[in-house]
Amino acid sequence: MDSALSDPHNASAEAGSPANGTARPPSTPEGIALAYGSLLLMALLPIFFGALRSVRCARGKNASDMPETITSRDAARFPIIASCTLLGLYLFFKIFSQEYINLLLSMYFFVLGILALSHTISPFMSKFFPANFPNRQYQLLFTQGSGENKEEIINYEFDTKDLVCLGLSSIVGVWYLLRKHWIANNLFGLAFSLNGVELLHLNNVSTGCILLGGLFIYDIFWVFGTNVMVTVARSFEAPIKLVFPQDLLEKGLEADNFAMLGLGDIVIPGIFIALLLRFDISLKKNTHTYFYTSFAAYIFGLGLTIFIMHIFKHAQPALLYLVPACIGFPVLVALAKGEVTEMFSYESSAEILPHTPRLTHFPTISGSPASLADSMQQKLAGPHRRRPQNPSAIYEESDPKDPAAVAESKEGAEASASEGLEKKEK
Repeated sequence: MDSALSDPHNASAEAGSPANGTARPPSTPEGIALAYGSLLLMALLPIFFGALRSVRCARGKNASDMPETITSRDAARFPIIASCTLLGLYLFFKIFSQEYINLLLSMYFFVLGILALSHTISPFMSKFFPANFPNRQYQLLFTQGSGENKEEIINYEFDTKDLVCLGLSSIVGVWYLLRKHWIANNLFGLAFSLNGVELLHLNNVSTGCILLGGLFIYDIFWVFGTNVMVTVARSFEAPIKLVFPQDLLEKGLEADNFAMLGLGDIVIPGIFIALLLRFDISLKKNTHTYFYTSFAAYIFGLGLTIFIMHIFKHAQPALLYLVPACIGFPVLVALAKGEVTEMFSYESSAEILPHTPRLTHFPTISGSPASLADSMQQKLAGPHRRRPQNPSAIYEESDPKDPAAVAESKEGAEASASEGLEKKEK
């Protein structure tokens, strides 16, 4: 019996016999092909739709949906943090009871899974609500401090439709918590992957190369150098991997011989592919050449991973094959088109770095640039320092719907201008 295992940043490893020692019948070639093909399809769905949603997310003005931007410093530190986390989990499983650790993790991912799945299905569910559905708006706001020092910690806006989606997601969460069924696991896993690709943004291609290159080394070391990755993947009971039974044709939905793919092998290349989609859009050529190229490269890399794992019957880090493919293919296309400089100089200008102040309401500004500058100086100087205003600014700020107000503002502007000239002559 062989089944592919992986943790969030690893792809595939071969499992041995079951822990209880009972032998399982070997999987049929049809069942293996169905399992691997299904894993490949499930990996492509969150990357494709997550990349499309990342474009809308970058253009959005809702503070609760703003993406988190990964900088080059974050990318360089990520493999180190991931290694420490992986080693810590390995030691926890060696020292403490596996049952209690998995119970704690199940409750944690139960909450996260409900929120992620609700956010995922919300755009699709909105199409099924009737036009007269009573949709009320809500806002969950937590702030720290007061006055000018007030800082937003949580600012989440939602409506009645979101609450309905949250209720449906809770049903899946209870199903997963009670049964740990592989379908419920996959629903949560797909939601985590899609949200990761949508909300985690790389600020440029160089940062993406740093992140993928670091995790390339990380994956090879922890899979080929130690047994830590495989041990954690086998012990960790949480929706951090996609699974599909190889004996589905024989046992149906109660099958228990699974092939597995870690979510890290979906999200990490996925955020790089999403970056290339935004780069395609920035070129304004109405083509998605780099997105489709990297998407095809991902299919090639993951297919090669599955093939080598099946042939050699040994743990295979998927990023060993995905990273060269996802970076190499688009770079070759850029070399052929002469756009390497544009690719590596591209910055996701529509994205906002974490903790950067954002405007949620944009005021209407009228008047000339000089009047705008004067008004800004007056606000900074305070009410005790007043400067003469531009007559055109005063006139344009009056209500155009009120003729009397327009006339009065115009007369006042002309009077102010004449007084200013007289003072200047004296």
